[in-house]
Amino acid sequence: MFGRWEAIQEAVPHYFVDYQERPEAKTELRWIDRLVPDGTWTGNLFEFYRRVYRKLVADLKVPFAIKDGQRQEDTPVHVALREALVNTLVHADYTGRVSVLVVKRPDMFGFRNPGCLRLPMEQVIRGGESDCRNRILHQMFLLIGLGERGGSGMPKIYSGWQSRHWRQPLLREKDTPEQTLLELHMLDLLPPTVLAELRSRLGANFDFVTPLERMILSTAMIEGVVNHSRMAEICTDHPHDLSLALAKLEREGLLLSQGQSRGKVYHLPGSTPVSPEQVFTSDISCGGNGASSGGNSTSSGGNDASSGGKVDSSGGSETSLVSEVAIVSTPEAKAVAPERDEHGCLLSSLLDAPIVDSLTELSPALREELKKRAEEPRARPRLAPQVMSEVILSICDGRYVRLSVLAELMSRNPDALRRGYLDAMVKDHRIRRAFPGTPTHEMQSYRKAEDV
Repeated sequence: MFGRWEAIQEAVPHYFVDYQERPEAKTELRWIDRLVPDGTWTGNLFEFYRRVYRKLVADLKVPFAIKDGQRQEDTPVHVALREALVNTLVHADYTGRVSVLVVKRPDMFGFRNPGCLRLPMEQVIRGGESDCRNRILHQMFLLIGLGERGGSGMPKIYSGWQSRHWRQPLLREKDTPEQTLLELHMLDLLPPTVLAELRSRLGANFDFVTPLERMILSTAMIEGVVNHSRMAEICTDHPHDLSLALAKLEREGLLLSQGQSRGKVYHLPGSTPVSPEQVFTSDISCGGNGASSGGNSTSSGGNDASSGGKVDSSGGSETSLVSEVAIVSTPEAKAVAPERDEHGCLLSSLLDAPIVDSLTELSPALREELKKRAEEPRARPRLAPQVMSEVILSICDGRYVRLSVLAELMSRNPDALRRGYLDAMVKDHRIRRAFPGTPTHEMQSYRKAEDV
């Protein structure tokens, strides 16, 4: 907490703290400011906290507010960032090989600490219980008025972000190596440009919807499609209330739906997501241009609709520390006859990348390149999950790849590949679907998210 670098290294050899300010909303390792133990300062946690907190809040806009005759310089966002930084430091496993990392980007703040959560994630988000990994460190922060021992840290972070109508914080864990990640995105849930467009498209009906219904419509506008599980990630409303709101919007014609039961997704009228039938004009059930050399295995999709290109309050786009996805949504799009590029991949003006639907159609060079990328899982029946995920990302980099092709390349059962990896990677926004409106279609294909 207060030691010097040499003493800290002797006691905890893997200890390392890192702050990076990155100039763009991308995951690439470029920074305009960085703070690491470099010999010019002690490198201890107390000094790291003081220096990093000042950098985190340097650009925050403080609205004018008076309390007890004095202007308030603190906001719920300041409180949320303090809690996030303290939580990262006191819950870190300093014997782990992953460094403590704090990232500041124009669109978000990211916090990473070695070690997984010591309580179930639902309990951590709900609050009320505390199980701190480093109790003495926590106590020292408490003595200077930082943090609490009542399990209230994460609820404060969530409420601070909710106070600005920003998207709900994303808390997740990784097993290899063990680490906990917290992402605080500064993307408006209800951007003014989106609200204006919705009002223009839906007319006076939009002015009479509830706040929850307005959030659902805004998400459908921003992401192209929306479903029950996606809304459960964004808001804290009861699942039954979400079901009622979606059904009401569909009944009143403000949303249209595709699919059935748990695979049902919704979209705005006039913004039909791209479908496989529009891309693959031949008879899919008989093979045609869409037939994969791996057979007609039913593709994945899971129940979570893939997120779409996100619109921020200024009309731009947003990417995340882990990954975001983008779909091509074309109003009332017509079927377009697909062509193949020089590599043998299908091309369509409705999609933003070519599709690998059949290994036999590929050029020898690309086919061998993909087989080389999949060499390790093809040679080994059991592989670490992190390695498998990286291979999938490598194969799907820059193009959509059909599930049966992925399964053939990696010598895996398609259903097991979908259940074990693809559904979770879509949910984590590491890959995205070509056809989010029909997630379980046999021609469903996957592409690496651009910023992963």
